Amino acid sequence: MHDDERCPCLSGDTYGACCGRYLSGAAPAPTAEALMRSRYSAFATGDTAYLLATWAPQTRPDTVGTGEEQWRRLDIHRTERGGPFDTVGVVEFTAFYRYPDTGVRGSLHETSRFVREGGHWYYVDGDREAHDG
Repeated sequence: MHDDERCPCLSGDTYGACCGRYLSGAAPAPTAEALMRSRYSAFATGDTAYLLATWAPQTRPDTVGTGEEQWRRLDIHRTERGGPFDTVGVVEFTAFYRYPDTGVRGSLHETSRFVREGGHWYYVDGDREAHDG
C-alpha cells in the first residue's frame, strides 16, 4: 500500500499519515483506538508480522492468518479509556468484509481489550460475533 492512498481504516487520512506509520514501525500507536485501527489495516493489507507484534505476549498465538476475505469497512462504536496516559482500554467495533470468489459478505463485531506496557499498546483479547450472509 502506498503512503498517499486512503487508509484502509477509513479515518479519512492517507495511509502514510494514519496507520502506515504504525505498521512501518516509525511510531507506536498512541491510543488503544489507533492500535485497533492499525490492526484492522494490518488485516486488510495482510501484515501478519504487525498483528503478532501488537498482540499481548500473554495471549498471543503462535501464528495468525489474514484469511481470504477483503476487509471493506470499519465502524468504531465506542471506546473506554485507552488514551495516551491510560494503561488499559476497550474499543468496540464492527468490521465488514467480502469474500472475492463468492461475493458473500459478512461482519465481525468485537469488543476488544487493550493494555499499554512500556509505552506501547497491545491487543489482549475480545468478545466477538461474526455474521456471514
